[in-house]
Amino acid sequence: MIYCVVPEEMAPELYDRLAHYYEDDPNVEVIIDRRSSERRARRAPGRSTRIIEAGSEAAEEGPTPQRQVRDRRRPRITGDFPTIVDEPALEA
Repeated sequence: MIYCVVPEEMAPELYDRLAHYYEDDPNVEVIIDRRSSERRARRAPGRSTRIIEAGSEAAEEGPTPQRQVRDRRRPRITGDFPTIVDEPALEA
């Protein structure tokens, strides 16, 4: 699905024209961007969204732990590569 996002300020002049242009394409949907602010800016990064009341046990524990980034690759097997010896070709 492809979304053709029209800014709200330009919607009166563009939305109808773009919707008509893409009406035969089922993979395109024309939408109007009505967001008033950025969602990610509402809370500090890495913080929990829970509300903790003052004086509760959770408030005394301190801030919630932040997300940990881990390397998911397998560790390399210890050891060395075997030595490759060139052997003379066998003649028939």
